[in-house]
Amino acid sequence: MNKYESVIIVNPNVDEAGLKALEEKFTGLINENGKVESVENMGKRKLAYEIKKLKEATYMLFNFEAKPEFIQELERIYRITDDIIKFIVVKKEN
Repeated sequence: MNKYESVIIVNPNVDEAGLKALEEKFTGLINENGKVESVENMGKRKLAYEIKKLKEATYMLFNFEAKPEFIQELERIYRITDDIIKFIVVKKEN
């Protein structure tokens, strides 16, 4: 298993309960296929440029271990989740 870091940028209109639900959804999904090491809600921040006419968004950081085959599925689920504006998954050096 490899170590990964994933940042998702969430629509700023999502309330606290919605953010908690997203965190639980992805933590559960990752734990089924690997192991979550940490989740950090980095709060609302100003975006470097407008995305879908939004000037700010909420950032969430996931550190986890998973098999390489799982990353493609995780990114697919990020894409079809309406509240996620942008995301990135990066493999960490061991």
